[in-house]
Amino acid sequence: MAGTPDFVVRNYETLVDRARTRTFGLIEEDVIVLDTETTGLSVQDNKLIEIAAARLRGREVVDRFDTFVHPGGPIPPEIVRLTGITDADVADAPSPEEAVAALEEFVGGCPVIAHNAAFDRSFIEAVKGGVRVSEVWIDSLALSRIALPRLASHKLSALAELFGCSAVSHRASDDVDALCGVWRILLTALADLPRGLMRRLADMHPDVPWSYRPIFSYLAGEDPDGIFSLAAARAEVLSADAPLERVDADELPGLAMPSGDELQAQYAPGGLVSRMYPGYEPRSEQVEMACEVRDALATSTHRVIEAGTGVGKSVAYLVPLAEAARRNRITVGVATKSNNLADQLMYHELPRLAREMEGGLTFCALKGYDHYPCLRKLERLARSTAEIKTNRDPADTLTAMAVIYAYVCQSPTGDLDGLGIRWRSVNRADLTTPSRECARRLCPFFPDKCLVHGARRRAARVDVVVTNHSLLFRNVAAEGKILPPIRHWVIDEAHSVEREARRQWALAVSAEESRAAFERLGGERSGALGQMIRNLAGSDAATLYMGLSAKAVASAQRASLAMADLFDGVRDLARRGRSDGYDNANIWIGPEMRAGAPWQAFLSCGLTAVDALDEARRNLSSLVETVSQDKPEFVVDVADAARRVGEMHDALALIMAGEDERYVYSLQVNRRLRAGGESLTAELLDVGEMLAERWLPEVHSAIFTSATISIAGNFSHFERAVGLNRLPKGSSRALHLDSSYDFDENMTVVVAGDVPDPRSRDAYLDTLEQLLVDVHLAMGGSSLTLFTNRRDMEELYARVEPRLSAAGLELACQQRNASARQLRDRFISEKSSSLFALKAFWEGFDASGDTLRCVVIPKLPFSSPTDPLSCERGRREERAWAQYALPEAVLEVKQAAGRLIRSSSDVGVLVLADSRLVTKGYGKKFLNSLPTSGYQRIESGNVGRYLELWRRAHER
Repeated sequence: MAGTPDFVVRNYETLVDRARTRTFGLIEEDVIVLDTETTGLSVQDNKLIEIAAARLRGREVVDRFDTFVHPGGPIPPEIVRLTGITDADVADAPSPEEAVAALEEFVGGCPVIAHNAAFDRSFIEAVKGGVRVSEVWIDSLALSRIALPRLASHKLSALAELFGCSAVSHRASDDVDALCGVWRILLTALADLPRGLMRRLADMHPDVPWSYRPIFSYLAGEDPDGIFSLAAARAEVLSADAPLERVDADELPGLAMPSGDELQAQYAPGGLVSRMYPGYEPRSEQVEMACEVRDALATSTHRVIEAGTGVGKSVAYLVPLAEAARRNRITVGVATKSNNLADQLMYHELPRLAREMEGGLTFCALKGYDHYPCLRKLERLARSTAEIKTNRDPADTLTAMAVIYAYVCQSPTGDLDGLGIRWRSVNRADLTTPSRECARRLCPFFPDKCLVHGARRRAARVDVVVTNHSLLFRNVAAEGKILPPIRHWVIDEAHSVEREARRQWALAVSAEESRAAFERLGGERSGALGQMIRNLAGSDAATLYMGLSAKAVASAQRASLAMADLFDGVRDLARRGRSDGYDNANIWIGPEMRAGAPWQAFLSCGLTAVDALDEARRNLSSLVETVSQDKPEFVVDVADAARRVGEMHDALALIMAGEDERYVYSLQVNRRLRAGGESLTAELLDVGEMLAERWLPEVHSAIFTSATISIAGNFSHFERAVGLNRLPKGSSRALHLDSSYDFDENMTVVVAGDVPDPRSRDAYLDTLEQLLVDVHLAMGGSSLTLFTNRRDMEELYARVEPRLSAAGLELACQQRNASARQLRDRFISEKSSSLFALKAFWEGFDASGDTLRCVVIPKLPFSSPTDPLSCERGRREERAWAQYALPEAVLEVKQAAGRLIRSSSDVGVLVLADSRLVTKGYGKKFLNSLPTSGYQRIESGNVGRYLELWRRAHER
C-alpha cells in the first residue's frame, strides 16, 4: 500500500530469505494444507469436484492427497473454463462421501490450513462425515491480514507471486503447493510484529475457542520477556513517516499551473493518461472538462460542471488537481458522496496517477469516525474479561482485533474498510467511537497516535485528500477543526450536496439517543458514573468527589425522567399533526401548531426537560473538571456522556423556543413502535446561505460536478442551493458536457400517458398492476421499479409477484428491514430477476449490461405537501413549489434514469407511468432534462407490446 513505512517494506522484502532458515517447532509439525474446487460458490446449490491436501513437517511436504469428486451432475461450462476439470475427469471419481472419508483418514485429526477456510470447510462439512475431518481449521487468508497488514491484496495468487511460490491455477493441487510456500512466510511475518504483541493476542479472552491462539502462544514463548505497548508501537510507526509540510494556499499570490496546451498533451496519445490506462482513447468532453478545472484553479474561481455518463470525470479533474498540488506544494481535496467512489479514487485512479506522474503523488483518505478503529476501545476490549457482544462466533471479534493491532503497528494512518473484517459477526461499536463519544484530550492516544485525529495531521502533508460530503460539511460546522486548511476542492456527485449539508447541520434530539446517553451515564452503581464512583472510593479526596458525584447522579436521573416525559409528549402531539408518512410521521412545527392548546401543554414539559438537562450538564461538567485534575483516566466515559447531555440541551432549547428563523422545526414518530421512535429536529432552511457565508469565502476554487445538475439546461436551482448565486458576478461559471454515450441509440423513453390519477386509488392500482405485469413479461425480467412510497410498493408487489412467479419470473421487494446491499447483489447476480425498490435505489446503484434493461417510475417523486421543509418554504414564498419541489423532482428522475445506461454497450427502456408528464405544463421540464432527444407516448395497454418489439430489435 502507498504510505508504508520503510522499515516495514524492508521486513517484507527479506521474508523469503529469512523463512528458509527459520524454524517454528510444534506449530509446523504435521499440519495439513488443503484446497478444493467446486461447481460454484453456494454450498447449498453446488458440489465438490476436487480435493487436494499436503502434509507439512517443517519445510517438507511428506505426503499428498488428491482426488476428483463426482458432483452428481454436469460441471457448469464456466467452471470447466476456469479449472480445466471436465465431466470426463470426474466420471469415475469417488462420490463426495467416499472422497471425504478418504480425506478424513489422510488428515488424521491434524490442523487444516486453507485460504478462506470457511469456504473449503463448509463444502467438506456439507458432506456426510465431513465434520470429522478436523476440529481445527486455520484460515491463512485471515492470518495473512494479521501477518502482512500492509499488502494491497491478500489473495493467494498475489501472495504466491509476490514471494516467489508456486503459481495459483484454480486447480486444487497447484493451489496447495502455493499455500505450502506461503505458510512459512506468514509465520515469519507474524514473528516480525512488535515485541509482546503475540502474548497480547494469545491472552485475549482465553475462554473463546480461537484457532490462531496456539500459533500466537508459541511465538510469544520465543520472546517471554517481550512487553507490548501500543502507544510505543504507534510512536515508532509515526516517527518513520514524516512527510513534508504543505503550504496553505492562502499564503500564495496565485497558483502556478500548466498551460492549456500542456494539459491537453497529458490526455493525448502517449501522454500521462494513456500511460495510466493502456488502450485509452482521448475524449473531447473529458479534455474540455480538464481544461475548465485547470482554468478554475488558475483563476481562483468556481465551476459547476454537468458531465454526462461516460465522460470520465474523475480522470478529468484529478490530473489538473494533482498538478496544482505538486507545483505549488499545497494540499487539494476531493469530496464524494459515496465511499464506493472514494475507494475507487484511493485504490485505482490515484495510485495509477502517482506511478506515472513525474515526482510521484501523495494522497490519503479521510472518513467519518466510525470508519476508524478506536485504540482506546481496542485496548479495553483486549484486556476485558466480559463476554464479547456478538450473535455469531466471538472468535471473529478476536480475529478482527488481531488484524487491527497488526495494522496500526505498521500503518501511520488508515481505516477499517479494507481490512476484511466480518462485520456480520463483529459488533462495530465495540471497536469504533462516534465523534460525540471521543475522549479527545483524555485519551492516551490523542492526538497523533489516534488514527482519527492523526489522519487530519497527516492529511495536511499530502498532495490530495479524498473525503466524503458528510465530513466536509461537519468540518464547516466545526469551523475547520476536522480537515486541514484546503482551499481547492472538487465536489463529485454534487447533486446530493444540499441534502447532505442539511442533514449534517441538523440539530436533533431523539428518544433513542437520549436513552442511550443516560444509560451509558448510569447512576450510583451502574454505567460510567458508577464505575467512576468505585474507582474514586479509595482516593484521598473521596469526600469531595462523592459529594460532586451524588449531585451529578441525582441531576442525571431527573434529566432522564424529564426526557422520557418529553418524548411521551412528542407522541401525543404526533397524533394531532398532519403527515403523509406510512410508518414514520414527520410533522411540521409551524406557527399554527405553536399557537394551539396541545403545544402549550407540551411546552411546559419541554421547558422542564431543558432546565433538567442544563442542571445535569453543569453538575457533570463540574465533576469531570474536578476529577480530571487528579485522575483524568477515570473521567473519560463520564465526559463523553456529559458532552452529549450538553448538546441535547442546546438543541432542545433551540427547538422549544422556535425563534431562530434560519431553521425549520419538526417532530418525528415511528408509528410502528409503541415508544422509542420519537425525535425533535431543527434543519437549516437555506443551506446555500450558510455555504456562502462560512465555506465559499475560505475556498479559492470549488468545482462541483455530477451527471445530474441542470434542469432542462438551466443551472440556477443548483447555484442557489449551494450559495454560488450569492457571490460577486464572475466568481463562478456553469457548463454542460454531453455524454460520450449515444443515448438516442441506446435508451428509449416511454410515457404511459393514460394512467389514472393516484387519488382514484382503485383505478390507479388496477392500471398500474397490469402495466407492470406487461412490462416485466415483455422484458423477460431485468427490471427495476422505483417507488416514492412504501404503501404503493407493497400493495402492487402483492398483486404483481404471484402473476410473474406463475410465468417463471422472479420479483423481489425492498421489504422493511431488508438489506439494500443484499438486494443489490442478488439483483446484479441474477440476470432475469426484477426488483421493486424505494429511495435507496434511485441513485448510486450500478447494474450494467443485461442485468438491468428497464427502469419503471410509476409516480413523479415530488416531496410530500406535508413535508416540514415544503411547509416552511410555502409559508415564506409564494412560488415555493415551482422553486424547490419541481426542480428537486426533476433531478431525482434524472438520477433514476441514470441507472439504466452505465456503459457504452448498455441498452434499455425508461418507462414513466405518470400522466402528469403529458397533462401538466411542467411535464416538459422532466422530459427535456432526460439525456434522450425524444420519447414515445403510448397508452398503458400497449406498452407491453411495444416493449416486445423493442426487445426483439435490441436482443444481442
